[in-house]
Amino acid sequence: MNFVQPIRDKNKLEEIKKELKKNGTRDYMLFNTNINTCIRISDLLKLNYDDIRNKDGSMKSHISIIEKKTKKNKKFPITNGLFAELDKYTKNMYAGEYLFKSQKGNNRPITASQAYRIIVTAGNNVGLTEIGTHTMRKTFGYHHYQQYHDVALLQEIFNHSSPSITLRYIGISQDEIDKSYYNFSL
Repeated sequence: MNFVQPIRDKNKLEEIKKELKKNGTRDYMLFNTNINTCIRISDLLKLNYDDIRNKDGSMKSHISIIEKKTKKNKKFPITNGLFAELDKYTKNMYAGEYLFKSQKGNNRPITASQAYRIIVTAGNNVGLTEIGTHTMRKTFGYHHYQQYHDVALLQEIFNHSSPSITLRYIGISQDEIDKSYYNFSL
């Protein structure tokens, strides 16, 4: 298994979004939803219309799931930027329809393997090599940390057992190591 990195450069984030849009809205929304929610790919792929819309068709303010890995309830807001895009993306969907539907079968989500291929291909096309589906979750964490510098909050969001695990997970520890090398000279 390859070790993946967060996408640290916001310009690269925009490049990969443009690349994914070439394949259609689904692939772009897969990426954009994940970098704005940080849920695991197994949970992301199970999201359906009912998870983001009320019975009357209006958008929900929060997504509530039971995490597949931890079996814990997780509730998080749909961010302002994502809200409008999800609203537009799901406008013509129906109750129970998966958000990231496979072209194979009747209302089945794409597989984690297919999501991996989508993300890796788009990443490679924009010059990113250490990329996979976990990259999206790590990207959320990296940029959240850069904006708020609150490792305790991020630790809670990720459900990690210690701050050091969270920092290592989002690549901050490696950044600090690299920086110490660049500034070191004998």
